[in-house]
Amino acid sequence: MFQFTATDIAGRRQEIIDLVRGNLIVSVQAPDGHAMRDTHTLTHVARACVDGGTPAIRCGGYGGTPDIASIAKAVDVPVFGLTKEGDTGVYITPTRESVRAVAKAGAAVVCADATFRDRPDGSTFAELVAVAHEQGVLMMADCATPEEMAAAHRDGADIISTTLAGYTEHREKTEGPDFECLAMGRSLVGPEAFVIGEGRFHTPELVAEGVARGADAVIAGTAITDPGWITARFAAALR
Repeated sequence: MFQFTATDIAGRRQEIIDLVRGNLIVSVQAPDGHAMRDTHTLTHVARACVDGGTPAIRCGGYGGTPDIASIAKAVDVPVFGLTKEGDTGVYITPTRESVRAVAKAGAAVVCADATFRDRPDGSTFAELVAVAHEQGVLMMADCATPEEMAAAHRDGADIISTTLAGYTEHREKTEGPDFECLAMGRSLVGPEAFVIGEGRFHTPELVAEGVARGADAVIAGTAITDPGWITARFAAALR
């Protein structure tokens, strides 16, 4: 299990940034009904990804805190944890209580929706950041637009990501990664912010391009951790 050595948030932020800068973070999640929707299975997948060199794991989702707790205990890298509560509106770690639960499960970084949409408990994103810091962990902002990235930075997010680009009504979904959102967001938050590219990074070449377009690190999931998706891509090449 990963343990911070710093006791203050600024020091912990630097520890995480030093670990993941310029690297690939792997997302290990499976939704309800998926063949891999099993905490034990996903824990072993996470361990395999760490063996492959990833310096951090993003996990939780519909598996929630049990997935986070199991994976955090099994790997010696920081866990970027989240819950998915529902499937419409703001559902990624949507409330202050959700943030507390993710932190207590063992996440070093809590990932939460930082869009401009209303949250179920009426909280602001800045309030979610405050709760995470009270728990001694960092906050990553899952954003959909460059403007949301800039707002999350102003609200104190430790890490800013393009996770939701193309998944809300505020930005059209691109076939691959939304590099325009990434580049525009980077220009708005400046070089001091830590920006992660996430969303449809399906090849190593796209991951490298993400860094070239302004990402400090990149998160990829489906193309690495979903055997069904990978198999379908291989099979399609023969059809």
